[in-house]
Amino acid sequence: MNTTTLTITGMRDEECLRLVTNAIQDLPGIGYLEISLATGAATIEHGAFVAESDIHQAIEDAGFGVR
Repeated sequence: MNTTTLTITGMRDEECLRLVTNAIQDLPGIGYLEISLATGAATIEHGAFVAESDIHQAIEDAGFGVR
């Protein structure tokens, strides 16, 4: 498993957190996922066939920013 750490921007409430979580979990091969609503910090464990750019795209498609 690979681990990607990033910051998600634009989350305001639990609904935003749910949308982002679902968008990431819809990708194949996602293992562990932890996102802090307070800081936007996200830690994602995923298979080698999921690129970090795929994760960024899923977050952006859900309507949020990513750094």
